[in-house]
Amino acid sequence: MTSPPMLLRLGRRAAPSLIGRYRAAGTDTLFGVRPAVPRRFIIDTSYSAHFMDFKGSSIPSSMKKLVVTKLSQDFREAVSVRTVAVPTPGDAELLVRNRFVGINASDINYSAGRYDPSVKPPFDAGFEGIGEVVGLGLSASSRYTVGDMVAYFGSGGAFAEYTVVPAKESVPVPSMKPEFLTLLVSGATAYIAMKRLGNLAKGETVLVTAAAGGTGQFAVQFAKQAGCHVIGTCSSDEKGGFLKSIGCDRPINYSTEDLAKTLRKEYPQGIDVVYESVGGSVLELAVNSLANKGRLIVIGFISGYKTAAGITPFNGGTLPVKLLQKSASMRGFFLPHFIEDYKEALRSMMQMFAKGELVCEVDCGDMAQEGRFVGLESVFRAVDYMYAGRNLGKVVVDVAPPTVGDSKL
Repeated sequence: MTSPPMLLRLGRRAAPSLIGRYRAAGTDTLFGVRPAVPRRFIIDTSYSAHFMDFKGSSIPSSMKKLVVTKLSQDFREAVSVRTVAVPTPGDAELLVRNRFVGINASDINYSAGRYDPSVKPPFDAGFEGIGEVVGLGLSASSRYTVGDMVAYFGSGGAFAEYTVVPAKESVPVPSMKPEFLTLLVSGATAYIAMKRLGNLAKGETVLVTAAAGGTGQFAVQFAKQAGCHVIGTCSSDEKGGFLKSIGCDRPINYSTEDLAKTLRKEYPQGIDVVYESVGGSVLELAVNSLANKGRLIVIGFISGYKTAAGITPFNGGTLPVKLLQKSASMRGFFLPHFIEDYKEALRSMMQMFAKGELVCEVDCGDMAQEGRFVGLESVFRAVDYMYAGRNLGKVVVDVAPPTVGDSKL
């Protein structure tokens, strides 16, 4: 089995190319809108190297960003807030004033140095954001202009008030909605994994672990759309109610119900497809619960990310026997390995979202003890909140709330 560090090293190189490859292929309408500026050839390049709307966009001279200064799976220990100069975009780059940034379970894998051991601190943190273009390089101006709204994800740097992003790795969005962040990684993972590895058939039984989380919510909906009976694990009755509202047939609150006993009693024939992101004992239970010809998809193992090893021990000594006895299969899913499916996945999800056929639940911490996640410093609280299992949907931080009268909401 490929080790997690090797898998993550591969991802650090591959992840930024997902959007970039499709931008290069002419997919400006990926999110259903075209850039505000039509493509054009630049004839005279002598007058400027980049455009910065200092007056209209009120770009300050300095900003805050989160920097990994020490390798640790403890995000608070690893990451510090730094005040630095606002960067200037290069020729093919955009300067984005971030409005929302997304929190991912893998943020602590990154702060622990598991993506690429050769990269040493300090390095920037954060993978995905959505914001307004306030500066851009000359060649980037053939596709974008100041004031455009874009979403992006890459290999670090989103946890900042301003981020320089390659234009080819950015996608125009019609509005500054945090829901778009849910689709870039979380939604795409569920969509492609279920389609390519799940091979869902009408009438089958599907189990989604951590079903009310950022990616689980999409796995539930896509399985239901395929005509399956959907089971979803969660940690509260509130989350169970949410799962029912998006089509989950049998939410199981594992804090009040015994998951193993419930599955044995209510699904004696086993589970056809499992979408698994927890790892450890939950993964072992998933293997034991598979039906004949069952498919188990591993998209993560969050229960182990906060440990020194990065993975929870798994008793796999009898795994070959268990799979053989049931003609079952167990496959891993890593989004950068499925870039050929990315464009179609995003387009399909955006169409469903626009038609009201897809729920993109966002958790900005409104119900958190200390309140909504506002400002860059609240990223620390947001990471803790997610790992405490309190989130319902994708955890998002509101980096820079708009001023009164802002029309880009």
